[in-house]
Amino acid sequence: MWFRRDLRLADNPALNAAAAEADEVVPLFVIDPALWNRAGAPRRRHLAESLRALDASLDGALVVRHGNPVEVVSEVAQAVDADHVHAAFDFGPYGSRRDSAVAARLNDSERELAQVGSPYAVAPGRVTKTDGSRYLVFTPFHRAWLAHGWRAPAQLPGRLSLVRPLTGDALPDESERSTPAVAAGESAALERWRAFLSSSARTRYGEQRDRPDRDATSHLSIALKFGELHPRTVLADLDDGPGDAALQRQLAWREFYADVLHGKPASARDYLRPELREMEHDDPSREATRLAAWQQGRTGYPFVDAGMRQLRVEGWMHNRVRMVVASFLVKDLHLEWMLGARWFMQHLIDGDLANNSHGWQWVAGTGTDAAPYYRVFNPVSQGLRFDPGGDYVRRYVPELEHLVGASVHEPWNHPDGLVHGYPTRVVQHDAERKEALRRYHEVRARP
Repeated sequence: MWFRRDLRLADNPALNAAAAEADEVVPLFVIDPALWNRAGAPRRRHLAESLRALDASLDGALVVRHGNPVEVVSEVAQAVDADHVHAAFDFGPYGSRRDSAVAARLNDSERELAQVGSPYAVAPGRVTKTDGSRYLVFTPFHRAWLAHGWRAPAQLPGRLSLVRPLTGDALPDESERSTPAVAAGESAALERWRAFLSSSARTRYGEQRDRPDRDATSHLSIALKFGELHPRTVLADLDDGPGDAALQRQLAWREFYADVLHGKPASARDYLRPELREMEHDDPSREATRLAAWQQGRTGYPFVDAGMRQLRVEGWMHNRVRMVVASFLVKDLHLEWMLGARWFMQHLIDGDLANNSHGWQWVAGTGTDAAPYYRVFNPVSQGLRFDPGGDYVRRYVPELEHLVGASVHEPWNHPDGLVHGYPTRVVQHDAERKEALRRYHEVRARP
């Protein structure tokens, strides 16, 4: 059983298939340098902790190896004379190529890569229009996704006998590299989910999920990223309650972006709407000071800065704030979305390629949906609306702790607003909004 984005025992069809086929199963995880070296310290730490939790649930039988999966998986299969390597499907651009290469290597020794299941309730490519083409707008995809439906969660394997003599490599020690956002592992994810189900946050999710000043979200994005919890498990627990439809919708967004990326893999790092590739952007080397201010949370806009500092401290950021800081980079600083997407992937524990790239493209107006470029988020009004008491800002921007209530969002309007070292604004939003729209209209007017 080759674990990847499914670090759990429950609701794991690939593990069930392995257990049903053989008397003994080797549980394997390969630390792939191609993925490990691109991940930031927060994500590496969580992965290491999640693997420790998985190993404990397997009574210490998890085999961890470092190296190229094409080589490692074949070597382990030969070492135990396994006919099949079971794994879930990976629909990402790199994962698909890697799995094809692993399958070819296994075939060379008359072995087979047997794949079943995926990290999604509905696998990419299953939800299509009547002509077989993919959806590039969320609302019709959501309707079709609901109509398609999904299977019930898979049960735990009836029996699971594990091969134990096989040696593995030590897990990397990432314990001092970052501050954990949430506890890792399947048990912790299930406990977090059950606590949310019984909380008032569930019933009020639809109306309060955009409030970063409150503990109003499920905090499941990290568990879903690593497969500590499957979305089917979440969906099976939802009903027609007031907050459940909103949470279901957020899961659909995750599956929509995975479907878009699967259909257009180049959109991971390139424009989904290529005509906007020619839009005028500022040179990041000439705007290094402004880019650094955004990265460090020192733009002079408190709501933006609180989000960027939360990212650096916790390896996570509230979703509403992600949209605001992304809009600020692209439409106030006029820098390309890929710069921000790379920064997020370096620092986010829940950094998911499809979600991240297409979330950024949605904000930048270069991706899915009709005319999103006109959505220019005002960093002040967004803070006043979604952090009305200023508690979120004060939590991450100590230079503004002395300002009370909503005044924290406009410190420049108060005589003592900047006395504790908070920076002045790097740009004026109203002027930059007009400039962003000018550049957009200019590129749209080109033949």
